[in-house]
Amino acid sequence: MTATVSWQAKRYADLSLDELYELLRLRSQVFVIEQNCVYLDPDDKDRHPEAVHLMGRAADGRLAAYLRILPPGLSYPQVSFGRVLTAAEFRGQRLGGPLLEAALIEIQRRWPGADIQIGAQSHLQTYYGRYGFEPSSEPYVEDGIPHIDLLRRGRGAA
Repeated sequence: MTATVSWQAKRYADLSLDELYELLRLRSQVFVIEQNCVYLDPDDKDRHPEAVHLMGRAADGRLAAYLRILPPGLSYPQVSFGRVLTAAEFRGQRLGGPLLEAALIEIQRRWPGADIQIGAQSHLQTYYGRYGFEPSSEPYVEDGIPHIDLLRRGRGAA
């Protein structure tokens, strides 16, 4: 079953205080508590003027899925995204594909034809491969979890 989700992309300055609290709380729930990774999640990249927070909201308004898009030169020379998550109560509802597709559309809109570089958990390499991402590094460990860098070549300006 797929939940009905509406997608909204906002820069930091356009987030309400409640939206900011909600997304930071959910990121901590998933990455710090569930994945047991002790790190400072709010890393100042959230506040970059070109950073984009992509939020998927369920029909009842709850934050169901999220990811953060970063401009070129902030994490990688290319556009990147990370902090990809689905809230626990929405897992198994096939939101990953729509979230990734919404992110690719948003990236193309803001940075037409841009390459995209991400650091992904290694077990997701095949999943991201379906969207044109190919390995661009050797596997490495980050926060105790195997990762790999993946690159998706730009698709040309629209």
